[in-house]
This record gives sequence, structure tokens and C-alpha cells, in this order.
Amino acid sequence: MARRTKEDALATRHSLLDAAELLFQDQGVSRTSLNDIARQAGTSRGAIYWHFRDKADLFNAMMERVTLPLEQSFQDAGRDTHSDPLIRLCGGVRDALLRVSTDPQTRRVFEVATHKVEYVDELQAVRLRHLKARHEFLSQVERGLQAAATWQSVELAMPAATAAEGLHAIIDGLIQNWLLDSAIFDLVAVGQEVMAVYLRGLGLRPGGGTR
Repeated sequence: MARRTKEDALATRHSLLDAAELLFQDQGVSRTSLNDIARQAGTSRGAIYWHFRDKADLFNAMMERVTLPLEQSFQDAGRDTHSDPLIRLCGGVRDALLRVSTDPQTRRVFEVATHKVEYVDELQAVRLRHLKARHEFLSQVERGLQAAATWQSVELAMPAATAAEGLHAIIDGLIQNWLLDSAIFDLVAVGQEVMAVYLRGLGLRPGGGTR
């Protein structure tokens, strides 16, 4: 019985997150109430408060369903110390772009986070979560670029922290523009090409190199 109750609770949680995704995409985050989400999920407002503190907590949980696997892929790549760090970094970025472009749920959530959220008072926790994720990504990229420079025995054209900011701006900008109209360009192909040009400008060899 306890197992069944746990499974039911998990199913309710997922149905609430699914409902939030659809409503946030359709009418925006600030215009979607918890009552709207409860009705969409076929449950009560009380069920929302059983699983989430408030709308911001629900929003962050929705984001984490798709971002945690992406973050994990970068962390897994970082544990391999026997190959060029740049190859691992490029692979992580490619996997992220591929998931955004091919997985409907990931695309939907990124669209909400990019175009359908306003950082009003009730969503300050969302802003803080966004900043935290951004900081962690930049730190990983900075370490990856510096490790790649060491591996390839080159000196970066700018500090690794600055280079990480630039790469983040490129990838983030490509995703935002692709979400506006996915027919304009191939996100994965263009992303990899632009990233390779940027990395060469830093003095790195995107195809790999030896120590």
C-alpha cells in the first residue's frame, strides 16, 4: 500500500509539472495561476502545495526535469581525464543542442524559460535559480577551456573566464533565436560550426590535439 501511495504521489507530481509546462507555454508564467495548473492536471490546489512551496518552486522543478540531465552530461564528461578536454566540452554542447532541437519537452521548457517568464516578485526564486545554473555552467566551461589549453599546449587569446562568457553568449543566443523560428537554421549544425570558429579564434584546435 505504501508503495502504491508513493507511486500515486509521484504520478500527481508529474501531472502537475506537465500541466504547468503546457500552460506556461500557452499563456506565460505570470498569467498562469496555481488554480489553472490544478484544473489542467485534474487535481486540487492543495495537491500543488503538497508537492511545491509556491509557483516559483514548481517552475524550478519543471526546469530541473530537463536541465539536470544536461548538467549531468557535462559533469560526466569532466570525469574523463584521458582525452582532450575540448572534445568533451564540444560533445557536451552538441548533446545539449541536439536535445533542445529533438526532444519536445526540452524545447517546450526552454521556450518557457526564454520567452514566457517575467522575473516579477513571486518569481525571484526563479531568477536566482537561473543565475545559479548560469554560474555553474560558466565555471564548467572555464575549467574545460583552461584544461584544453593545457592539454593542447597553447595559450588562450583571452582569459578562460572571459572566453567562457563569450561561448555562453553564442550558445544561448543561438538557442533563443532558434526557438523563435526553428525553420531558420539547423541548431546543431550551425551551433557546432560557430563554436568551432570561436574556439579556433581562442587558439584551440576543435578537432583535438595532443599534450
